[in-house]
Amino acid sequence: MPAFTSCSRFLSPFSSSLRRLLSTTPHLEDVGPLTCRLRSRSVVRFRGPDTARFLQGLLTNDVRPLAQSPESSTADQASYLPTPNIALYNPPPMYAALLTPQGRFLYDLFLYRPSSADVKFDRTGSGPGKGDSEEPLALLADVDAAFLEELLDVFKKYRLRAKVEIENVSEEFSCWQRFGGNLSSTEPSAQDPEAASVGWGQAVDRAGGSSAKGNDHGWQWFRDPRLGCLGYRGIFPASTIPPLVESDNEADEQHYLLWRLERGVAEGSTEIPKGEAIPLEYNLAGLNAISFDKGCYVGQELIARTHHRGVIRKRLVPFKFVDDNGEEVEQAVSPSSEIVENTSNKKVGTVNTALGCRGMGLLKLEEAFKQTSTLSIKDANKVKVQVIRPDWWPAEWTQVHEQQTAVA
Repeated sequence: MPAFTSCSRFLSPFSSSLRRLLSTTPHLEDVGPLTCRLRSRSVVRFRGPDTARFLQGLLTNDVRPLAQSPESSTADQASYLPTPNIALYNPPPMYAALLTPQGRFLYDLFLYRPSSADVKFDRTGSGPGKGDSEEPLALLADVDAAFLEELLDVFKKYRLRAKVEIENVSEEFSCWQRFGGNLSSTEPSAQDPEAASVGWGQAVDRAGGSSAKGNDHGWQWFRDPRLGCLGYRGIFPASTIPPLVESDNEADEQHYLLWRLERGVAEGSTEIPKGEAIPLEYNLAGLNAISFDKGCYVGQELIARTHHRGVIRKRLVPFKFVDDNGEEVEQAVSPSSEIVENTSNKKVGTVNTALGCRGMGLLKLEEAFKQTSTLSIKDANKVKVQVIRPDWWPAEWTQVHEQQTAVA
């Protein structure tokens, strides 16, 4: 694989470690697991008796499962055994978005419910920790750091008389991601394979496993709520290093960007253009960010109408930049570059994010997946665009367009 020469989102060249990494391995799948701190993300806390109701009326996903009491939790939301660092009740995180009233994307959020002390053993392991069962619900949100102040202002505008505090707690917490080889399994278990392997002989040491999965403050890794192939994600106290993070597997955030580009997954209000993007075109339904039966929320009308119409003509698609021989090219491609069909010179789409030889953009599906189409960057015909259909896409997303092509 050629060395990458540019990075459109992070505005800096690849680190020397990444150059060495990719010069010796063709795919990140052969390298992992890798772990990186997501400096492009910040943490916001929602806390108060009206937290769940407030967010339920705003966000695209159904927040109610995060507000359930431990007593009403289902078996798959409960740990096999409470320990000082892993709680009995661990609701998985949730991915959601806030939209404009017209149904355009504004911000994405990963919502977590921190475990309270009374659903974990105390430090001695002899009984439950001391916690206030009447304490109001608190949720942490992993959000785009570049739009943090703006996001806070928007949520506070919607708060009105709701009893919910909205705080920037980025100084207290940081966001992390685990991805790469051995972490891309789509099995239903939320247990990190590396954490699950802790033990002696052929038996699994549950106490050791919980120590690998969570740290001594009770913060832990969760399966990424969007796709299993994205790995694990978590919020951890800024003063601590998450479990399973070692110097030889801590990566730059550009590694994670490349991992997402290869799978066609956008994140944040730059890659998903704020105020412009239609969520279904950016595949947010396939990324578990939208509930179609939760009831009303801001911007729901456009989402419901588009969903029930059943036809999405454009989608965010991953691709590679290649030359006439199909070899990956080192030439930098800028975001917003137009992608055209060579024969007709008609615009097919636009580059959204580019990193070296990889990119993703919003393309017309009929042209993108037509076997006879040859796509290239406008005014740079030597840079061809090789579209990739992600493995995680449902068949129906391209089925209609493939049938139309076959008939033609």
